[in-house]
Parts: sequence; structure tokens; C-alpha cells
Amino acid sequence: MKITVKLFAFFRQDRFKEEERRYPDTTTVTDVIQGLGIAVDEVGVTMINSRHCALDSSLKAGDVLAIFPVIGGG
Repeated sequence: MKITVKLFAFFRQDRFKEEERRYPDTTTVTDVIQGLGIAVDEVGVTMINSRHCALDSSLKAGDVLAIFPVIGGG
């Protein structure tokens, strides 16, 4: 299946901003994150089709997955 993956902030470094990619039908959000070489504990927010989602959420063909890092500050 094809999904669109959008990366934000420093996740774009040496990767991409937005890209359409192919994944198996049983792919979860965590599978995509790990496949991109991103540590799951660095992820702050994930969204499928502009709605917050859990890391174990399953993806469907045509979905848009947005991955945001944890943002720190004070």
C-alpha cells in the first residue's frame, strides 16, 4: 500500500519533508518510525489524516502520516 509520510523539525535532517512510500498492508505507525531510523522515544506527536493517533495504529492505503519530535523548552 502507498502512504504519504510527512516529517517535521529535525526529523527532516538527512531524510525528507514529505514522501509517498510503499509499505505492507499490516504496517503500524511504529513500523514506519523505526524504518526511518527514528527512535520511538524521540517522537512527540503522530497524526494520521490530521488526527492524533497511537503508535500502534494501523495504516491504510492513502493515509497521510505526520511525525513530530518531542519539543523541549523552558
